[in-house]
Amino acid sequence: MQTPVLVGIAQLNQRIDDPNDGKEPYLLMLEAVRAAAEDAGSHELLSRVDSVRVIKGGWRYQDPGRAIAEVIGSPGAETCLTPFGGNFVQTTMNMSCLDVQSGKHEVIVIAGAECGNTRAKARRAGFKPQWSALEGTPDRMIGADAPMMHPREEALNIIQPIQVYPILESALRHHRGQSIDEHLRHISELWAGFSVVAAGNPHAWIREAKTAEEIRTPSTVNRPVSFPYPKFLNSNNNVDQAAALILTSTEKARALGIAEDKWVYPWVGTNAHDHYFVSNRNNLHSSPAIRFAGTRALEMAGIQPTDIDMVDLYSCFPVAVQVSAAELGLDPALPWTVTGGMTWGGGPLNDYVMHSIARMAELLREKPGERGLVTANGGYITKHAFGVYSTEPPSEPYRHEDLQDRVDQTPSRELVDEHFGTAEVEGYTVMYDGDGPAIAYLAARLDDARVWGICNDRDTASAMTTEEFCGRRVTLAGNAASF
Repeated sequence: MQTPVLVGIAQLNQRIDDPNDGKEPYLLMLEAVRAAAEDAGSHELLSRVDSVRVIKGGWRYQDPGRAIAEVIGSPGAETCLTPFGGNFVQTTMNMSCLDVQSGKHEVIVIAGAECGNTRAKARRAGFKPQWSALEGTPDRMIGADAPMMHPREEALNIIQPIQVYPILESALRHHRGQSIDEHLRHISELWAGFSVVAAGNPHAWIREAKTAEEIRTPSTVNRPVSFPYPKFLNSNNNVDQAAALILTSTEKARALGIAEDKWVYPWVGTNAHDHYFVSNRNNLHSSPAIRFAGTRALEMAGIQPTDIDMVDLYSCFPVAVQVSAAELGLDPALPWTVTGGMTWGGGPLNDYVMHSIARMAELLREKPGERGLVTANGGYITKHAFGVYSTEPPSEPYRHEDLQDRVDQTPSRELVDEHFGTAEVEGYTVMYDGDGPAIAYLAARLDDARVWGICNDRDTASAMTTEEFCGRRVTLAGNAASF
């Protein structure tokens, strides 16, 4: 049995003014892979790679791992691709550790990149970047694709993260008994703390710390997006970022002469998913999958939440961080990010956790013996994966568990397509246009079911940004909501 160890890490930011000048995502991945090998200090490492695993991005490449393998001098390497989802970096790391441990593979590269900043600049300039096709079929898919949206959610066009996450946020606010003002102060202070971490992270996209007041106050650079989130409380996808990880065994690392002060051991990994459709969850303010899988990861590592030295909680929106911290029982005094999060550190879609693992490894090398927890999230607080890391070797061989059976036993809630009568508002958000609050989307509870509602009255939508509507009775005519 081999002992898996992370030996090479790299993170890259591409900052350009002209979208014609930037490298495409594949080339950034390749650059990151080479930088990770350089970080490991081994000239032979890339020629020994026998699996290249790429995290699916917003690009159309079919088999980018094949192109990477050929360029780095390992044309016979297995190639893998994941489905879409922010959980799949940690899931891929978990599966890769098992593959190294079993001897199935000796040297595994995990890579990913996004060029959201280039895309945005090109869109404003009126053209689409012409990127390589990279056609082909990967040898293996890691993880299974699954629909994240209920057909009724799709029919009502409640499908965007900027709609769903703030609905979950308002449900959490109401569950905690916070007023709208108290809650906004709370999440803006949380995000201000993340911005301080980003200011000290040399790989962060935005390294200027923001105050809580700047974060919660709408302005020309912080426009309202979806109540209660202005822009500064959203993930920042307009980044050009790439990262790569190189995993091998301790035996292979020694044979290649990789210095032990580069080694970071993955101790354990777990995964599970909540009920796939938000519509069917028992409530909108908790996550059984995080509770079971995250807690089990700590148990297998032999540590308590208070024993964690560093943590990076998946941070697309504040509600994701708060739910994770609550389910794991984390100390509020512990910084809940090592990168600065997806607003400040950068939110390269599904590849963010590659950056959190790389940054965690970097910090663990600086603080030998400390223990770090990385969490990953895909969908709408839906799919979850966890990993514990340290420069100290684990007391037991690498362990992995899937906690799905326990999650599947938790209560769910039926969705009613339409309802004529009253219901209780469970969570909501208000979307803005150029004239202010425009339309409200809400989830409402019946005695034993849930129903979605949409309110098109601008005056009501405006009131919902200053008054608490969670817990109120709403009248529904199908899905048309009125108060």
